[in-house]
Amino acid sequence: MHAMQVTFRCDPLLQDHLPRPRPAQQALPDWVRAMRPKAFSPLHGRDIRTIKQCPPFIDAMTHGFVILLPCDVRVERGVFSWDWDLPEPGIDGHPRAPLSFHVPEQLGGTPLHSDAVALKFNSFWTIELPPGWSLLAMHPANRWDLPFRTLSGLVDADRFHDVGINFPALWTDAQFDGVLPKGTPVAQCCPVPRAELALSFGTIDAQGAGRYEKLAAEVLTTPGVYRKRFRAPRERGGQS
Repeated sequence: MHAMQVTFRCDPLLQDHLPRPRPAQQALPDWVRAMRPKAFSPLHGRDIRTIKQCPPFIDAMTHGFVILLPCDVRVERGVFSWDWDLPEPGIDGHPRAPLSFHVPEQLGGTPLHSDAVALKFNSFWTIELPPGWSLLAMHPANRWDLPFRTLSGLVDADRFHDVGINFPALWTDAQFDGVLPKGTPVAQCCPVPRAELALSFGTIDAQGAGRYEKLAAEVLTTPGVYRKRFRAPRERGGQS
């Protein structure tokens, strides 16, 4: 497997002030690292594996790359503020604030319309993908601990890459008072091929039924079957 080239660019006057996007596996939260691989279950009467030993759960969190909050953002009684000594950008129309806001009417008629504050994490990096690839941006996987929910969006970043991609979100924790620290992942991004799907349907034949029964029995009785036999190796993303 060869690495996909993802190219990030920023205003040259800001490059020394911005955290770089990073591979998602480098941004796992502390609670994942601190989790025990096993925990006692009163229902089972023994230790059982926790989700830390669930490869699909962890692989979702470590796939693609994350966009990081560029500075501390303080929230006090629903008021957002920041103290960021950012130079004047050299490019007209470039943002200087880490976030901006949407009016509620933009979400009218959707299940997203609520009392939650609709905001937008501004982008300070442009993102270019190879031809034929789009960028799926979403809330960082399994990060229910964050006080916001980033909305999902799909951008054809092989064509749209001369300006940054902003990330709309809902601020869901109305009780949050404190600081959202610099470096918090605000969006997880995964390149996806822009190809038409060809859906095929069928039934499981006798040989397939035998394989199904055999593998199902192994998964139920033997720890680590998927991880040891089916999970593809993961390469750590690099920077250049």
